[in-house]
Amino acid sequence: MHEPSPAQKAYLARQKRDRRLVVSARLLVFLIFLAQWEILARAGWIDSFIFSSPSMIFKTFMEMAQNHSLFIHIGATLKETLLSFLFVVVLGLGISILLWGCPRLAKVLEPYLVVLNSLPKSALAPLLIVWLGARQRTIIIAGMSVAIFGSILNLYTGFGEISQEKLKLIRTLGGGKKEELLKIVLPSSVPLILANMKVNIGLCLVGVIIGEFIGARQGLGYLIIYGSQTFQ
Repeated sequence: MHEPSPAQKAYLARQKRDRRLVVSARLLVFLIFLAQWEILARAGWIDSFIFSSPSMIFKTFMEMAQNHSLFIHIGATLKETLLSFLFVVVLGLGISILLWGCPRLAKVLEPYLVVLNSLPKSALAPLLIVWLGARQRTIIIAGMSVAIFGSILNLYTGFGEISQEKLKLIRTLGGGKKEELLKIVLPSSVPLILANMKVNIGLCLVGVIIGEFIGARQGLGYLIIYGSQTFQ
């Protein structure tokens, strides 16, 4: 095996040092934030009843971990988030492919998708609770509503930016829409799809918690609003 040169060793050492520096700086910033939060809460500069404090959060965490109620709420939110994320990925990709394959349909639906994507999702969640009832299915739909329209628009726009020369080559060789999709569009869009998924998992979590604020009996959103009643 080729032995790294002194210059390569120095470069690798510098890279390792930079990574350690970044991790240490992140940890330091987090610890300073927690320390300031705790000091301000204890000094009465911020209302600990509203903003809590790291020590109070840790105490509550330990109590809920001991009686296992914390894991019940985490499990409910995790289940709802993963289900809404799965539906967003499948429906977002499927509808985007449909719009890419049917340009006329895309021209008809695009303004509606833009309007739906611009709706304030925090205001939409209460309407969903009223329309569909306070149940887990509604929470999942609330999670989907935050991410689905933006996902469709992003993927459809990305599909439209695929190299036209490659698509022309497929058509020249006798291929159709299916070959364009499977050979060019989807393989070229893998980075876009993965980046879209990274964003959507966070958006689904936000939507689920917003729904749990309003119409749930379990989950982290319910715990944030009504958790103080758990220990009464």
